[in-house]
Amino acid sequence: MLEDSWIETLGWVIGAICSLSMMFGGVVPYIPQYLHIRRSENPEGFSLYVCLVLLLANSLRILFWFGHWFELPLLFQSIVMNVAMMMMISLCVSIRNRGQLGHNREHVFTDFDYDHFWEWTDFQSYVEFMLTFSTMGCLLMYVFIDSPLFVETIGFISVLTEALLAAPQFYRNFITKSTFGMSRQMVYMWFFGDTFKTLYFWFREAPMQFFVCGCLQICIDIAVLAQCFLYRKKNSHLIN
Repeated sequence: MLEDSWIETLGWVIGAICSLSMMFGGVVPYIPQYLHIRRSENPEGFSLYVCLVLLLANSLRILFWFGHWFELPLLFQSIVMNVAMMMMISLCVSIRNRGQLGHNREHVFTDFDYDHFWEWTDFQSYVEFMLTFSTMGCLLMYVFIDSPLFVETIGFISVLTEALLAAPQFYRNFITKSTFGMSRQMVYMWFFGDTFKTLYFWFREAPMQFFVCGCLQICIDIAVLAQCFLYRKKNSHLIN
């Protein structure tokens, strides 16, 4: 009896650790990037489109939860990631504005200028866009929540968008035939994090979209890591 109780407690502790890792582990790869930008006051090496992809993917996942309930740690993970990405945007916009004070024309969301989409000069515009996107998403989910096809499509688009996060990096490396300037540490963290996340989806019986797109994410991570090996000679030449 005592042994069974000990095993049950151990299982609960392991489950709690896995859940906490799932909730907060996704933002870990971006902490070094945030600290580097804050220390160097140079955000040019980081693309805000990474934030856009993650904000859209996680906002759609939150909407998906209302139509197809899944584990709360996965829901909280999306909320934590959205907060982290908004913090990253706030930092980058603040530093860029200090460096370009009085030199460039302001661009805001309410200009509705496609040429400067996601290149706005004030943080409020990013907040306004996400509020608009979320409001439209909520209205559509409210109207079509009884449609399994619509709900499952939202879930699939959400995880597919996140799964393709590393695709632009792979494409850039392929075009330049180099991984110079890319943080291998970040890619390693992507790979191990995505592997853990996909296994979590499998063992916790998350919706199938999560597991399938998790596998796709791992494949893209491996492809980017393979580029580090394939282009290592050119990287050495650029460093020298």
